[in-house]
Amino acid sequence: MERLSTTAGFVREQDTSVLLSRVLPGLDGPELRALTDRCRFAHAAVLVFPPDEQALRADLAACGLSADAQAQPSVVVRERLAARHRRRPEDLDVRILRPVVRGPAEEPRAVEVFALTVPPGSGLSAIAAEERRLDHEAHLAFDVAQPDPLVLRGLLASLARHGAVADGGGYNPHEDGTVFYFTAPADTKTAYRRVELYAGGDHRDVLAEHLGRLLAPAGHARGQAGEPQSAESLLWLLTGAWSTQALAACARLRLPEAMNRHTGVDSSELARTVGAHPESLATLLRYLAMLGVVSEGPDGFRLTGVGALLDAEVPGSMRSLALMYGGPFYQSFAHLTHTVRSGQPGFEHLYGENHFDHFARDPDLATLFDQSMASSAAMFDPLPSHPVLTAAAAAPGRPRTVVDIAGGTGELLGRILTAHPTLRGVLLERPQVLAAARTYLDATEVGGRCGYRAGDFADVPPGGDVYILSRVLHDWDDDRCRSILRHCVDAMPRHADLLIVERLLPADAVPSLATAWDLHMMCNTGGRERTSDHYARLLEDHGLELVGHTPLALGAHALHARRADVSAHLERARTPSRSRT
Repeated sequence: MERLSTTAGFVREQDTSVLLSRVLPGLDGPELRALTDRCRFAHAAVLVFPPDEQALRADLAACGLSADAQAQPSVVVRERLAARHRRRPEDLDVRILRPVVRGPAEEPRAVEVFALTVPPGSGLSAIAAEERRLDHEAHLAFDVAQPDPLVLRGLLASLARHGAVADGGGYNPHEDGTVFYFTAPADTKTAYRRVELYAGGDHRDVLAEHLGRLLAPAGHARGQAGEPQSAESLLWLLTGAWSTQALAACARLRLPEAMNRHTGVDSSELARTVGAHPESLATLLRYLAMLGVVSEGPDGFRLTGVGALLDAEVPGSMRSLALMYGGPFYQSFAHLTHTVRSGQPGFEHLYGENHFDHFARDPDLATLFDQSMASSAAMFDPLPSHPVLTAAAAAPGRPRTVVDIAGGTGELLGRILTAHPTLRGVLLERPQVLAAARTYLDATEVGGRCGYRAGDFADVPPGGDVYILSRVLHDWDDDRCRSILRHCVDAMPRHADLLIVERLLPADAVPSLATAWDLHMMCNTGGRERTSDHYARLLEDHGLELVGHTPLALGAHALHARRADVSAHLERARTPSRSRT
């Protein structure tokens, strides 16, 4: 009864804004206000273990909760308990009740009570003790006010940005509502490790994107803090390679181009369109539906928002990335054990040369690689508004120049020059890539403000005002990074700024894209992802200071560096001098 009473008191006392700031430490200012405006604290859940229903009703009344609250079977929690403790679901009597309580402003809330009946002397006492200790089913829930896809995506992104990790979800057609589950950040200030976001209506497209962030498909039981469980969880993890190849097959067959998001298509008709074996394609489509790439309904299969990104013609298409990860990089990962044992990239072990040299000898593969790099261009969206670039654009006098080092086909430089018409650009790249970059940029309004330099890192153009290294340093080991930075420093005037775009490894064990890419870089390029402190040390070796870093999309950050003596000078200039006596 103590746990039930504590939960009821917690629900009655919480202010939504304060609770959100505790659930997501670091959330403040405009973002906190935006979340508070769009969702409200709805309930907290607790799992209790009464000997019978009469005892449960007595405990509810003793805690000031309605003893008449309707009880219904809780299939989901019963299944999770059965999976965790290796019991038959039919052996567990689990009920759910939602007695109403009032918040500080008399707003209606609920205590979500899951009750597992544990008769005296039954064999379920061990389950009760373990669940009391780990509190798997305890969670906080927030209702989204007037949800629409744009608002939902923003809320999900905010939770993820502050450390919450996608942990399942589902759509309930009986109440026409969509639930998004998260594991709370490691540094959350509450005792609750799970968070639920509830949106009225059918939002399965957004849900598919949310579930796409999971290692396992929706509906798979997960434990406290998102830790996978038992043999079934391991089986899901072992099928990761199948998901990669299913996505690559979807892209190769051009299924997204033959489907749409609004009208279903029969698998046999789709097979005729793409030239596939009907029964085999139906099997693939069912698997893609499980992944959230397509959805299946009475009228056939439809494309989801996730699947649409595999369409070669849509803005931000990730088709080429799927082909790379399902092609040469997939093959090299078969040699990951060799990489871990020897320190040699699996790619080099497989192909006999590093991936840059290998791609240079295969023009089609090189083009696919360059296109795959552009597939992640969404991470660049906030970068043109970085203070370093806006300051350069607003500086009086001569036009300032942005130098993009190894800038690929010019996607990032084009965005920056489009956002700031007063800036000029220089793109440094290998000769075979410059042709594609020139074609791309000359077709835009910025082509006349962009120059091109063929070469490698030893050819960094001097005299720029802002230098950019975007997704370059993670390709190399520390020694090679120091060499690249040395060439940059040699070319940079004293006033110039350096922006580095990379994913940052977390300082703790919080799940992140950078951790996955760290393994990828090790196996395929011999490079690595790094923490901000690691980058700071590399910069210090060349007289540069890491001024700070700001988050971008897709787990990336923009790191700002300048010469240490310039930073010290600027700091002295900002500090008022004391009058002398």
